[in-house]
Amino acid sequence: MVIRVDASSEATVQAFANYQSNERGLAERTVYNATFVVRAFLAWREAQTSSALAALQPEELGGFVVHEAQRLRRRGMPTVVSTLRSYVRFLFVTGVIERDLSGSIPPVKATRFGALPVGAEPAALEALLSSCDRTSVTGRRDYAVLVLMSRLGLRAAEIARLCLDDLDWRTAELVVHGKGGRYDRLPLPNDVGECLADYLRNGRPAATSRAVFLSARPPFEGMSRNAVVFVPRSASERAGIPVVGGHRLRHHLGTGLLAKGASLREVAEVLRHDQTTTSAIYAKVDVARLGLVVRPFPGTSTR
Repeated sequence: MVIRVDASSEATVQAFANYQSNERGLAERTVYNATFVVRAFLAWREAQTSSALAALQPEELGGFVVHEAQRLRRRGMPTVVSTLRSYVRFLFVTGVIERDLSGSIPPVKATRFGALPVGAEPAALEALLSSCDRTSVTGRRDYAVLVLMSRLGLRAAEIARLCLDDLDWRTAELVVHGKGGRYDRLPLPNDVGECLADYLRNGRPAATSRAVFLSARPPFEGMSRNAVVFVPRSASERAGIPVVGGHRLRHHLGTGLLAKGASLREVAEVLRHDQTTTSAIYAKVDVARLGLVVRPFPGTSTR
């Protein structure tokens, strides 16, 4: 979906995108989503008024939030609000508007910890892996992608960025290019290394690209993030099961580590979380340890 706005407004969108990418180091997909929200706001505003962006009013910001709340799920609203605040602050700092209006944007109730993280069931994961025809080029490639998602918790963008130079076979490690320019070295378990080697030796087309995973058809170029996203979705369709996305495979790894006795700190290290609050969602599924800190209600028996 392409949202078109006035040329002068579009200039601020591009400047905001460059700031998010170059100064804050945000991922390409994050920047894309942010600019989508900003263009949606500007298009909505242009339908309401003909005044220049410099005359932006607090009521307009609140009106857009209400408009979006009526059509979006609650989970989507925190992104809208945080993006709008960032954009308005950017307009203020760059001199487009004279006042910082970010404080006039109404808050929304966060639901980050409202639901349990849902991982893929072992049977579903087995169905995904079994759906890959490992006698074909695409099957070997998709199998390796699914293993990286479920065994190492790699995100789609991280798999798309993976290059041949990131694989250190001597030390059995691989380099992961994560969010915000972060680099991590992860151990390369035998089963992961074996499926990667199988693809590289027997499936990967000869190409000048250094990307590990290439498109199945010429010209053989590195897979995009979106192409990687569709690997588990296509596997779900082949297996005849409800869609299991890459994020559920990450949750499968996180919940599995907790079940085996790993600490939240260890889960955070494996999943490469920048903030401890991100890993805290897994505390809710660690029922055994949560039970140790639950105190009985006053007046009730502990027998």
